[in-house]
Amino acid sequence: MENKEFTYSGSTFNGFGMLFLNLALTIASFVLLYFVVMQQSGLMAAGFAVLFLVSLFIWAGFIMLEPGEARVVMFFGKYVGTFTRTGYYWINPFTTTKKLSLRARNLDAEPIKVNDKEGNPVMIGLVLVWRLKDTYKALFEIDSQTMASNAQNLGANVTTMMAAFERFVRVQSDAALRQVAGQYAYDDTETRSSDITLRSGGEEINDQLEQKLTERLAMAGIEVVEARINYLAYAPEIAAVMLRRQQATAIIAAREKIVEGAVSMVKMALDQLASQDIVHLDDERKAQMVSNLLVVLCGEDNAQPIVNTGA
Repeated sequence: MENKEFTYSGSTFNGFGMLFLNLALTIASFVLLYFVVMQQSGLMAAGFAVLFLVSLFIWAGFIMLEPGEARVVMFFGKYVGTFTRTGYYWINPFTTTKKLSLRARNLDAEPIKVNDKEGNPVMIGLVLVWRLKDTYKALFEIDSQTMASNAQNLGANVTTMMAAFERFVRVQSDAALRQVAGQYAYDDTETRSSDITLRSGGEEINDQLEQKLTERLAMAGIEVVEARINYLAYAPEIAAVMLRRQQATAIIAAREKIVEGAVSMVKMALDQLASQDIVHLDDERKAQMVSNLLVVLCGEDNAQPIVNTGA
């Protein structure tokens, strides 16, 4: 997309020099006013009027910029550049300026309810760091006047202006978050055990979110510095059910590990009995021994041995 922003190249003067000059003109105009009153001179009256109007004209051209701020300059509705030099300056009073902040801003979005890829309702939130990069797009590519809560003070109050962009960022962040969350499942399932999920995706999910936000906010000249998912959970109506499912999955995994270990121990016991020629067991007694050992090793309660004292 074409970059329409450029630096203001019109005439600018040091603000303090113009301030002293204007103070001198103001004092001179009041001196002439004194002589006009005392001498009733028409020539002095004309001189007073000229000096006073010039003084008012100069007063209207002072601007001041702090670090991290910019002023968009317009001349009778035409964009003539962006002024970013820090300090106190004087520019053409016939131009109008709107101050913008170029500093980084933080958005901590409240968790919203969305449906993941499998249709499960989840709560997801994000934290976003953003800043204005292109002042032309920020003012003229989107309707910041409508977004502002108080459009009458939009040009004079930088806080009101930036609040308008915060509303735009919040709406677009909500849309991007819903789009990304709908592309992935919340967690692994039996059928999607190898797929990326919201819970395990980590940096890849965050990069995807940052990309979607950059695409949506570029139209307003906004740069995404960083975007991260900072809250992820099942929605309250299914949280209890999903917790039981997770617990069941954990129990099954633990049981599989226990059985695997028990079978290995039984095999090792039979092999050692046979290799050391301790006792010879037929197939029926081997099966009985295997059954007893598996019950002991896989059972949750401690085994209660029975000593056989018979023949």
